[in-house]
Order: sequence, then C-alpha cells, then structure tokens
Amino acid sequence: EVQLVESGGGVVQPGGSLRLSCAASGFTFRRVDMRWFRQAPGKGLEWVASINTVHLTAYAPSVQGRFTISRDNANNTLWLEMNNLKTEDTGVYVCAINENERGQGTQVTVSS
Repeated sequence: EVQLVESGGGVVQPGGSLRLSCAASGFTFRRVDMRWFRQAPGKGLEWVASINTVHLTAYAPSVQGRFTISRDNANNTLWLEMNNLKTEDTGVYVCAINENERGQGTQVTVSS
C-alpha cells in the first residue's frame, strides 16, 4: 500500500522559509517520479514541482527560483525547500506520485 506522509508545514512571515518533507513507503521509491502539489483555500489542486528518477526537476512558474525539490532515494524521502515565501503560497502542500496517489498534506500559512 502506497503511503506518503508530509511534515514541516507551519506559519511563517512573508519572505521566510520552510522545508517540507515526505516519507514514502509501500512502493519502490527510487523508481518513481515524484511531485508536490498545493491547494489554496477555496481553489483546486495546483502542481508545484516534480522530480524524476534521475533527479531532473521542473517547477511551476509561480515558484521557479524560490522553491527547490529534491529526493533521498536511500531514505525514501522527498523534500521541498521553500524560500522567499509569499502570502499566495499559503495552502495545503501534498506529496504525490500523481493526483490520485498522494498524502494528506501539510498546512503552510504565510502571513504577517
């Protein structure tokens, strides 16, 4: 059974940083492309970043240059480093294989 458990969310002021982590189990992590999505209050699921099995990355234009996705295949962990956070980054951040195989998410609130 696929299990994805996110942690590291919290409340931060604009301009601040957070590092999210996702512990993966129940599948061969190193063989699977991974993604982060987010969902802002009252909005749909939005793709944030992806990393493939050879560590090639891609980002949504809204986070390019501020967020960094990475993975540790030895420890089945996915990361999202978020810098220079903006109020519009507020939402529930979800670690996922795809939109149908995902964790419960961790709340990120950016507010002054």
